[in-house]
Amino acid sequence: MSDENDEAEEEPPVQLGEGEAVEGAPLARVAERLTWGIQKSEIDRREGDTEIRTPDGPRELSELLAEVEDTYFESRRHFESTIREVTGVGPVPTTGEPVAAATAEGGEAAEEETEE
Repeated sequence: MSDENDEAEEEPPVQLGEGEAVEGAPLARVAERLTWGIQKSEIDRREGDTEIRTPDGPRELSELLAEVEDTYFESRRHFESTIREVTGVGPVPTTGEPVAAATAEGGEAAEEETEE
């Protein structure tokens, strides 16, 4: 029995990929560091210089907050959904990948490019 346990402990529970790196922090990670309810100005003061992953590449949270009309976020869910309205939802480009290629896979940005 101990031999079986030793073998299971040697292998990692989840295989990590060897893909390209992604720039910026996930929005959920930034939201996790905050206490809710919180004012927009306080989020900007504490986390404004943090780069957030978006389908258009990394953007500073302070830039995203500037595009939001809400001045107070009652909950993490409210904050995340409001910021996602600004950033959009779609695949996030890896470090070496052009932004247009990553967003074209999601479909939304590809449609926007053809409309212009």
